[in-house]
Amino acid sequence: MSGDVHVRFCESVGVQFPRATHLVMGFQHRLEAERCLQELKERLGKFGLELHPEKTRLIEFGRYAAERRSKAGLGKPETFSFLGFTHYCGRTRKGAFTIKRQSMAKRMRAKLLEIKAQLKRHMHSTVTEMGEWLRSVVRGWLNYHAVPGNSPSLDRFRSEVGRIWFGVLRRRSQKFRRKRWQYMARLIRYWLPPARILHPYPDKRLTVK
Repeated sequence: MSGDVHVRFCESVGVQFPRATHLVMGFQHRLEAERCLQELKERLGKFGLELHPEKTRLIEFGRYAAERRSKAGLGKPETFSFLGFTHYCGRTRKGAFTIKRQSMAKRMRAKLLEIKAQLKRHMHSTVTEMGEWLRSVVRGWLNYHAVPGNSPSLDRFRSEVGRIWFGVLRRRSQKFRRKRWQYMARLIRYWLPPARILHPYPDKRLTVK
């Protein structure tokens, strides 16, 4: 960053500060990272603030992390979660290093539980009404999570939504209990958007043409 960021604090009684945005910083050398972390703690301390001890950590991550940790007998490089994705070190099909992202399992489980609760609440809505709502939900999820390398998570999310929907339909009447999965598969194909990668790699998206 160039220059200081000016922050205005409100000291009136009863004011609660919102949670700070998560921040990920990368360094070439570990000593630089340790120095930055120490100075950041000191800077925040001047304003009576502090870093969350359980959510602040230094990890070895990047192009040479796997090689270095393998020589030290430490196993695979650690991962970190940021903006709804778990980031981890990986390789392209050609063997080049790349940072891979997959949807956070915890966030996905929470979203599926939310969908299940909503479907149960509107169990007796028409199939069309349920399908239209689920289409918008799945499309919204894909619009954010459809990044390169995340296809398995997209397929899993779409499949789980279909399975939950089938379970709710079968609970609502004897008619639907006699339905087989082939019937549900047709509903899924018609109403739920396909799990396709929608976003380019970051270097492609940020390239100025």
